[in-house]
Amino acid sequence: MSDSTAIRRGEPLLRLAAVHKRFGTHEVLSGIDLRVSAGEVVAIIGPSGSGKSTLLRCINQLEPPTEGRVLLGGVAVEAGQELSRAELTQLRRSVGMVFQSFNLFPHLTVLRNVSLAQERVIGRSRKEADAVSMQLLSRVGLADKAQQYPGRCSGGQQQRIAIARALALDPKLMLFDEPTSALDPELGLEVLAVMRELAENGMTMIVVTHEMHFAESVSDRVIVMADGRIIEEGPSAEVMRNPKTERAKRFLQAVNDR
Repeated sequence: MSDSTAIRRGEPLLRLAAVHKRFGTHEVLSGIDLRVSAGEVVAIIGPSGSGKSTLLRCINQLEPPTEGRVLLGGVAVEAGQELSRAELTQLRRSVGMVFQSFNLFPHLTVLRNVSLAQERVIGRSRKEADAVSMQLLSRVGLADKAQQYPGRCSGGQQQRIAIARALALDPKLMLFDEPTSALDPELGLEVLAVMRELAENGMTMIVVTHEMHFAESVSDRVIVMADGRIIEEGPSAEVMRNPKTERAKRFLQAVNDR
């Protein structure tokens, strides 16, 4: 495992080479090859069970790949390679992840939820961490909720807090796993607005989503997955409006007919 200098917009940031993931005899990912450049927004769509969420978890090593290689910003991890705690921390600090569920600490204030990891992982003082947290809470429109507890916040607000927490570690890449799936449409729009702002400001993002309008209008590229494979990828509008593979056509037709 090795590290490198900062990566500029447009340069390769992430590469997956022949990534497989098996759970027992069940192969969830079957030889994924993927490249993402700094500043790029990639949307991943596809039917349930196609391996989309597992792919994200393999990128940040929550689920170590069974085979293959993950390269992120100069950090290379081979399948089966045992990482030290320091190496794993370094890798995961590079990758912010926002899940379907918010995973906030209910007994901590909103401010402490955003500050705690900065103190533990980066070593910022409480004062420094709180200053960063307040900037980020302002960015997601929730500075007035800093002293509240998560249970007093709506689902959309909690997801925006989770985004602020992920951004607090200054990640090179943000992963979103169906971030609006647990929200009603109105609250989901709050979260999508924050994600749109991140994209406009150059954050590298991979978004597993069922929000087809977001995939087409915000992402640079759409990837369609099915049965653990990438079956189609290309410029967002092109894939969404004129898919070339029959499997992608069937999926998009089913989504549009709902």
